[in-house]
Amino acid sequence: MYTRTIEKKIKEKFNSRKAIIIVGARQVGKTTLLQKILKNKDYLYLDADDPATRSLLNTPTTEQIRSFIGEHKYIFLDEAQRIPGIGLTLKIITDQFKNVQLFVSGSSSFDLGNELNEPLTGRKWEYELLPISWEEYENKTGYIKAEQQIENRLLFGLYPEVLNNQGKERETLKNLVNSYLYRDILAFSNIRKPEILDKLLQALALQIGSEVNYNELSQLIEINKITVQKYIEILEKGYIVFRLNSFSRNLRNEIKKNRKIYFYDNGIRNMIIGNFNQLNLRLDKGALWENFLISERLKQNIYKDTFAKMYFWRTKQQQEIDYLEEKDGKITSFEFKWKNKNKKIPQTFLDTYNANGVIVDRSNFRDFIKI
Repeated sequence: MYTRTIEKKIKEKFNSRKAIIIVGARQVGKTTLLQKILKNKDYLYLDADDPATRSLLNTPTTEQIRSFIGEHKYIFLDEAQRIPGIGLTLKIITDQFKNVQLFVSGSSSFDLGNELNEPLTGRKWEYELLPISWEEYENKTGYIKAEQQIENRLLFGLYPEVLNNQGKERETLKNLVNSYLYRDILAFSNIRKPEILDKLLQALALQIGSEVNYNELSQLIEINKITVQKYIEILEKGYIVFRLNSFSRNLRNEIKKNRKIYFYDNGIRNMIIGNFNQLNLRLDKGALWENFLISERLKQNIYKDTFAKMYFWRTKQQQEIDYLEEKDGKITSFEFKWKNKNKKIPQTFLDTYNANGVIVDRSNFRDFIKI
């Protein structure tokens, strides 16, 4: 079992009279984490994948809630997004049962976010849980073993189920993609043509590290630009991909509105394109390295509340920077190389923004992904 970075934060919020909510993709470890936190507690477990539980929690009265809570001081509702109108039910519990600590997990931020935000305004602590971070992985396996596994992590990613089934990574990832990741997206987004979703994901998977043009995608997949944008937003809400916007402020020739799209997990990306060839045989090694580093940095920024803003930078003259952060009024730029080949950060950018520049490669990547 991996010790998750947000575990300590959650424990500090015990008995705060607010609901503790964890959202994220299926199979990232939400249930495992909350069960570990509640291990020595006498808690009521409610699984919303169970039709009986959904019926029980669908618009119950206060007295009905009182009857099933009984004497329990801790309640864990799993997969809450499966219950229509769940936000109002949770509001009643937090308002009327002051001695009850409520824990809620949701496998996506689709309806869960909409259902909870208004009813639970001021009544919740909400956390995102992503696949295992490199820091969590290294803390469990140790420096040496983690170092030996770096190439496998670029290929197979860091989903808990993948890490716990070494030697069966491809089979595990196939099951994850087919049985879990699409499940909520198709259930909650009213996508009528899942084959278009497949084509879009494959196109995005082949473009990691490159700028994404919605017009080009719409022509490639043969759907309109608005639909492309809608589907990408759905994939973001489903914790499959995330967006990096371009940075622009002072220079006239900066690209202002472009975006790059990355996957939360390398293994999921490689499963989508069906490529698990070793790194020395791949043309996309640099893109895999970039996706790994940026997704790991994202985990750190989310878990540790850095409030850093994440961007990439490019000009019309093709000057570019892989990744940059703006934090506390300071800008730091990063270039990624699997092996340092004397790559330089554009001096124009460093001078214009009084920014620091860092080359991230195999020798120093831990400094970048363990804030």
